Amino acid sequence: MLTSCTVRRYRTVLMTGFCLASLAACGKEQPANSAAKPSQAELVAHESELLKLTLTPAAEQRLGLVTQRIGLANMGQVRTTSGELVVPANTRSGVPTALTTDLLVIGAQQIAAEGEIGRARAAVTLSELSFERASTLLAKQIGTGRVRDEAAAALATAQTNLRTAIAQRRLLGPSVNALSSVTALWVKVPASGSDLALIEKGRSVEIRPLGGGAAQTASPVQAAPSANTAAGTVDLFYTLDNRNRRFQVGQRVQVALPMAGASAGLSVPASAIVRDIYGGEWVYQKTAPHSYLRRRIEVAATQSGQNVLKRGLESGTEIVTIGAAELFGTEFGAGK
Repeated sequence: MLTSCTVRRYRTVLMTGFCLASLAACGKEQPANSAAKPSQAELVAHESELLKLTLTPAAEQRLGLVTQRIGLANMGQVRTTSGELVVPANTRSGVPTALTTDLLVIGAQQIAAEGEIGRARAAVTLSELSFERASTLLAKQIGTGRVRDEAAAALATAQTNLRTAIAQRRLLGPSVNALSSVTALWVKVPASGSDLALIEKGRSVEIRPLGGGAAQTASPVQAAPSANTAAGTVDLFYTLDNRNRRFQVGQRVQVALPMAGASAGLSVPASAIVRDIYGGEWVYQKTAPHSYLRRRIEVAATQSGQNVLKRGLESGTEIVTIGAAELFGTEFGAGK
């Protein structure tokens, strides 16, 4: 029979062996765990490698692709801002109407001014009759010279009032009822006071409807001084030919103001640029016969359908100038 002392010794040996086995097992797993990395980086292809298009000659002809090599060009600095179409004044000292909401006020003022002209003309007619009567009585030695002089003074006053009423009416511009027949409009452009020295005020500007559309040229015109002291802006005015009724009074437009200085860079036509849903700008470079690569660019300035690039291409690069949109659709499946 085993004594109690022998049993205790046997248990101690078993526990010691179990601990040593556990430590040995942990030591074997330790190198495996230390070798496992918490993260792994995997090399992928550059985005340009994923955008190469290879077309057959028949596909190129079907898309109507035209390419050209780009070069350096200088373009005047242009600052894009907004303007408002207003009614032109009849004289240099005239004040144009400001907003569409002011047309009702202007119309009421015009009616009041025309009524004042009518009253002034009636007063002139009455004063002329009084002066003629006083002159006739004095010639017949019935009246007095004082009466004739008072009639002459009243006539002169009436004539002055008529000229004043006519001048006040002119300041209000053409009749609101006749705005539909106005063939020229003015563009009022608020310019920051700090930019006035940089704006080339003697040059014409390009006008576009908000949201896009063809550009139209507007020439600078002299107008009465106009400014907004709260906004710190000074109003510049340009006259716009509107015989085609393309624009309306009160319409907001996009204005490209010419600035002093010039931007030098690669010139790319606007037809060569495509934009993705995030606003990114791209062109298609012809890298080999029938092979095209979409390249990201950044435009520094835009004027008259030409764009000066800030970065993205090199001089002499051959790009697609006609058919870029069709290539864009082909790349994403719309043209297949």
